[in-house]
Amino acid sequence: MAKKISNVNFGDRSRRGIYVLPNLLTTAGLFAAFYGIIQSLVGHFEAAAIAIMVAMVLDGLDGRVARMTNTVSDFGKEYDSLVDVIAFGLTPALLLYQWGLKDLGKLGWLVAFFYVAATALRLARFNTQSSKSERYFGGLPCPMAAAVLASGVWTLASYQFKGELLTVAAMILMLLLGLAMVSTLPYRSFKDLDLRNRVPFVAVLVLVGGFILVSFDPPTVLSVLSLAFFVSGPIGWLVGRRVHASTKAGEGSDEAYGSYGRCRKYLNKPDWNSVRQDEFIKQNYGNLLRGNTIFMYFGTIELRCPFFDRDFLN
Repeated sequence: MAKKISNVNFGDRSRRGIYVLPNLLTTAGLFAAFYGIIQSLVGHFEAAAIAIMVAMVLDGLDGRVARMTNTVSDFGKEYDSLVDVIAFGLTPALLLYQWGLKDLGKLGWLVAFFYVAATALRLARFNTQSSKSERYFGGLPCPMAAAVLASGVWTLASYQFKGELLTVAAMILMLLLGLAMVSTLPYRSFKDLDLRNRVPFVAVLVLVGGFILVSFDPPTVLSVLSLAFFVSGPIGWLVGRRVHASTKAGEGSDEAYGSYGRCRKYLNKPDWNSVRQDEFIKQNYGNLLRGNTIFMYFGTIELRCPFFDRDFLN
């Protein structure tokens, strides 16, 4: 007579396996990175640069898809980091080495290795940070560093420039990008953008205009945008130091605070005295400055007070 089997623990089946959709996008990014390596080795530099840009797009999608579909997992995070080292460290370093650093011999591959090591260190530091800002990265994100190199090579190769003519410039750029990645310069993260909410109709027109602009000359436009993002970090750091120095020197005067002082004019609430206004601005100046930018999504250059978030003042 068969005995009844009971209380057998087969483990938590819900924890087994992996989520298909986000990890499929990550694997596609890995494929693009490997394809870029192969194309770099055979001298097809434009194809390799395009592959890196494709990997960058896929890297931006997999995380957002995982969050939107509630399929975030520790496996996906670790897998994504490993792919990022290859796609945005090894592949662009090999691309630039094959394109313009090979003639430097040992110095060339040492500079390329420094870039790969900086990428790995950047990712390791990011993964182990206990507190992360939703708006800003500390240091240049490795996908954007790879975009600077890939779009630059793509642009120059499309105009038939030879890498041998720009060896020194390529070496300096790679060193600066590596240093920017391991620095603490502020760079906009875009994580707070909610694509599920409604947007004004003019935003759609801006997106259409952006697609048209990129389609007109993709490598040049992407190169300009990636370089603008690269320099936004040092500019934001310099602006922050200037504001901090003015704050210490001005002892509360409106002129010393720059737009901080000008923002007082927009806080003339009848039931607020000057002390309460000052406390409000000092406590929330970071939010005022973030909304008060000429590059709202690059998030560094201060423009003027009327552009900060209206909801923030209500």
